[in-house]
Amino acid sequence: MDRGTEYRAVSLGNPFLVSAKFPTHSSDLFSKIINLEFCDYDQRLRRHQQHRRPITSNHGTHRKAPKSDNVYLKLLVKLYRFLARRTDASFNKVVLRRLFMSRINRPPVSISRIAANVDEKSNNKTVVVVGTVTDDNRLLTVPKMSIAALRFTATARARIVAAGGEVLTLDQLALRAPTGSNTLLLRGPKNSREAVKHFGFGPHKHKKPKIESKGRKFEKARGRRASRGFKV
Repeated sequence: MDRGTEYRAVSLGNPFLVSAKFPTHSSDLFSKIINLEFCDYDQRLRRHQQHRRPITSNHGTHRKAPKSDNVYLKLLVKLYRFLARRTDASFNKVVLRRLFMSRINRPPVSISRIAANVDEKSNNKTVVVVGTVTDDNRLLTVPKMSIAALRFTATARARIVAAGGEVLTLDQLALRAPTGSNTLLLRGPKNSREAVKHFGFGPHKHKKPKIESKGRKFEKARGRRASRGFKV
């Protein structure tokens, strides 16, 4: 046996068989009988890496761009991506990340919530909402406010302007405060949707049941018997 010629036998099904030495003249015989492939260690490792499934996870990662095809939103992303890169202000980075978010994660903010967060000290600040500003007819008098947002409902815009305030777009805000100075960044309640009230349903969770209506036949005595929702 030629000691200078060494082959490592690797099965096609299992790339980690124990290495073995075979004489040169018997290599063809072995490969025909047991269907072995002769390769060196580097080839075996390369083949294993090619067939190995990569470990990928999207959990806990932020978006790198919005899913929407709205051209105006993409222009805002391009603007705030530039500001986040060329300025040291964390305000631009926060606005950019919120521009990437889905509509569920950009809940609307009512003018009553904005008015509750604006006091005499912050009255001269510009309120920034990366989302929609909506009206609230429970608010009888609207204070004078300066608000910048993605969009305004028609009644909210009319009431803000009638009170002597101003409504701004986010690109107008970038011209006025490129670093976010003298601003107040707000966002709405994310978990106030109707669907969230049903999440995590179970015993003693105090979650809202999905029932047709309230009555004698619809889940009365919940938790006491299996025919009424569930039994503890």
